[in-house]
Amino acid sequence: QVQLVESGGGLVQAGGSLRLSCAASGLTLSSYTVGWFRQAPGKEREFVGAINRSGSSTYYADSVRGRFTISRDNAKNTAHLQMDSLKPEDTAVYYCAARRLAIATMSSYGYDYWGQGTQVTVSS
Repeated sequence: QVQLVESGGGLVQAGGSLRLSCAASGLTLSSYTVGWFRQAPGKEREFVGAINRSGSSTYYADSVRGRFTISRDNAKNTAHLQMDSLKPEDTAVYYCAARRLAIATMSSYGYDYWGQGTQVTVSS
């Protein structure tokens, strides 16, 4: 059974940092592109960023570029989202997702497996 489990969410003040982790089981994460998405209350799920299978390429939404960093540790079957300079508008449930295809996509429909999400709340 494939599982993606996010952790590391919480409450942080504006300007602070959080590091989210995505632990995979039931699949070899190195064979998957990993994406991060977020969904705020009353809003659609939106793309945050993605990382290719080897970790050599990353992609970010304009809203987070320069503040967020995606990495992966294939030996540990995990991926991470480092979030710095957090803003109140970053408040959302954050999800990691795995995609079999090598080319990253911003579309949530392109991902095959999803985690349950972790809440990130940024206070002003």
